[in-house]
Amino acid sequence: MALARQATDFSHGIGANPFKGMSREQLDAIAYDDSGKFTVNERHAAWHEAYDQEQAWRVRVIAQGDLEYQGTGKQNGFFAEVLKHYKGLPAIEQAQYPDNYASKLQYWISLDFNFHANQAEGGGTSYKSVVETLLEQGPHARNGAMIAASATRDTPAAH
Repeated sequence: MALARQATDFSHGIGANPFKGMSREQLDAIAYDDSGKFTVNERHAAWHEAYDQEQAWRVRVIAQGDLEYQGTGKQNGFFAEVLKHYKGLPAIEQAQYPDNYASKLQYWISLDFNFHANQAEGGGTSYKSVVETLLEQGPHARNGAMIAASATRDTPAAH
């Protein structure tokens, strides 16, 4: 009962999240539970803590990826860290990603693509195919494909 009260206070913005610091597995067990064992506010607070943990990880990994890119022109370490993170997520969170998410990350790692030199140093794939692969995903895929086609049409790296 005390936990439910704390979660309600958190949901109303007048208290700390009682689930702060819990593991993703524990948080997901609460957030995605529909048995009635947890209140809506408990589920919300658990989901919010999982979200906060994910955002903190994203900020850190993007900063590291930026340093890698600036130093080497590559993103292999970034993609490897994203893949490791994905594989460590609870199954209920992994299920929210596309079926081929892990294989695409592995593919990008295998390319060993140097964005400064605009060339794949591992898989022999062209700059154009990497751009198309990156832009064909997500909610704006159709626009991304048009952008990729126009952006790479007359560039030396596209040939």
